[in-house]
Amino acid sequence: MATKSIVEELEKNRQKIDVDHYDITIREISSMSTRNELHIAPTYQRKFRWSEQDESRLIESLFLGLPVPSVYVATNKDSTWEVVDGLQRLSTIIHFMAETEESLELVRREKPLRLSGLETLQSLNNQRFSDLPTSVQLQFKSRMLRLTALSDKSDPEVRFDVFERLNRGGVALTAQEVRACVHAGKFIDLLDELSENSEFKKLVKLKVGNLEDGTKQELILKYFAYSYSRATFDGKVSEFLNKYIKTENQKRQKISSMRNEFLKVCSELSTAIGGPVTRPGVGWTPQNQLEAILVATGELIKEGHNQFEPKAGWLSDKTLVAFSTGGTNTKTMLEGRIKRAKELLLGAPVTKIKK
Repeated sequence: MATKSIVEELEKNRQKIDVDHYDITIREISSMSTRNELHIAPTYQRKFRWSEQDESRLIESLFLGLPVPSVYVATNKDSTWEVVDGLQRLSTIIHFMAETEESLELVRREKPLRLSGLETLQSLNNQRFSDLPTSVQLQFKSRMLRLTALSDKSDPEVRFDVFERLNRGGVALTAQEVRACVHAGKFIDLLDELSENSEFKKLVKLKVGNLEDGTKQELILKYFAYSYSRATFDGKVSEFLNKYIKTENQKRQKISSMRNEFLKVCSELSTAIGGPVTRPGVGWTPQNQLEAILVATGELIKEGHNQFEPKAGWLSDKTLVAFSTGGTNTKTMLEGRIKRAKELLLGAPVTKIKK
């Protein structure tokens, strides 16, 4: 690549990122979390929690003045901060200094941290923050942490990339969990709400590890994205979903109608099949297949169909399965499984897979 091209590419992408750096006392960090100015996303709390001995070692490091890595935050539209990387450090500080039930609830703990396992500052073992002399408390509160804040002016797609890059070395978030942080708003709230709908949950059988990792929300996101924007689908699923969700955040007036539409789809489909979307030999819901079936149901309802009577064994239909397995992320495969799902929902004969 020519030098000019390299320089142009660097400049083009660097200007999309806007960051600020702050040195903030532990006292202020604790205060900001209490005032809801610094948010530790529930997504992260589900995925990770240090042991109390791990927490104790961090507190000891802070007392000793040892270098602690920067905390990365994203700036929201209301100027509050969302933690991107540094959950463990901030949660530990809040846990150690917690004086109220609200503070403990913030980090999902029942009691303030009692230090343990310290080898250098052994006199602090078995001590809580409230047990320490006032002078020592003040010394701890005056310690500084470096915060790097990604501005709300940064391009949302770049913010998504930053979240992913930072979390590869720490908490392993799924793409949808990252979207929930980057694109927080009414549409994300809608996805969370719909993911707990009883009719939707009847249709989905997930592995334990996928129950709380954003899989349900991403399935619903795909329903809307494939229903309304699949003409622009180019096989790059994550980028496609990011662009769609960015667009939907600008159409807040549609939330009510979107909710009603999806609830109708789930209700009709649940009534028609009476259980989760599964097929023999597959213990969990084939997600590509479910996405297509949801979209197909929605399109049929819009076309005036209000009764679905798929024939026995339709979820194992040869054509539907073929379009739902192996190289599924192409426009042809997507259109193929949606088309076949529509035919089967209306009672088309099932083509059996030869054994």
